[in-house]
Amino acid sequence: MTFKSGFAAILGRPNVGKSTFLNHVLGQKVAIMSDKAQTTRNKIMGIYTTASEQIVFIDTPGIHKPKTALGNFMVEAAYSTLREVDTVLFMVPADEQRGKGDNMIMERLKAAKIPVILVINKIDKVHPDQLLEKIDDFKDQMDFQEIVPISALQGNNVESLMTILKKNLAEGVQYFPEEQITDHPERFLVSEMIREKVLLLTQQEVPHSVAVVIESMKRDRETDKIHIHATIMVERDSQKGIIIGKNGSMLKKIGKMARRDIEVMLGDKVYLETWVKVKKNWRDKKLDLADFGYKAKDY
Repeated sequence: MTFKSGFAAILGRPNVGKSTFLNHVLGQKVAIMSDKAQTTRNKIMGIYTTASEQIVFIDTPGIHKPKTALGNFMVEAAYSTLREVDTVLFMVPADEQRGKGDNMIMERLKAAKIPVILVINKIDKVHPDQLLEKIDDFKDQMDFQEIVPISALQGNNVESLMTILKKNLAEGVQYFPEEQITDHPERFLVSEMIREKVLLLTQQEVPHSVAVVIESMKRDRETDKIHIHATIMVERDSQKGIIIGKNGSMLKKIGKMARRDIEVMLGDKVYLETWVKVKKNWRDKKLDLADFGYKAKDY
């Protein structure tokens, strides 16, 4: 039997459902989800493998107009994938009008000369007539290989999209073992799960000034639990107060929710200890960005 493989980038503006789609396809969480824009900061690889094919998805940070060095890192990380993939899934939301950001992305995609599939996500939020208008509008902007409406959250039509992707695959090698679903180390996934809970629980009070650094992660022989020590970095003292909460209540809640997800991912009991530190304006300092895992080599 011939084995097929290939790489597919998921590109789009912030908060269009790229991470939701990737997690649905893989059947478990590798990318954090939030209703806040710009949640994904690094390129995250998700590996889908069957007996006859392997699709390596690259989930990218949402493309936006950057205002910080971190923002520049995120946008460049997203565009750099165009040099690495065979197909691009350009994802747009069904319930929003085409904007300047979409037009900017399409200009880059035209120049890249890679097959592009337009994925219209969140179809569960609109009337079919609105969806048809959306399809016609984007058809006029660019020549897409396919246009596929889906709901990543509900799973509607995701199988049809996967069928198209599989047809696009060329004969090739299996790049990763069949049981591997991401290229990121466990430490990265643990830090992302903690950051997700911070974003979820603090809402608008602590926007994107949060980074999570895993100081240590090792098994304790006495308790047979994995002990994780994590530091939550913020930019201001006021944000530190919000994350800690009254008598440490918010930090406890963040830790409890994150620990549940981490235990599911690791398949093991976890003892999670978290601290909060202030690092002024870290998002604009290259040294801090590198220390917190946002290295220039990633783009």
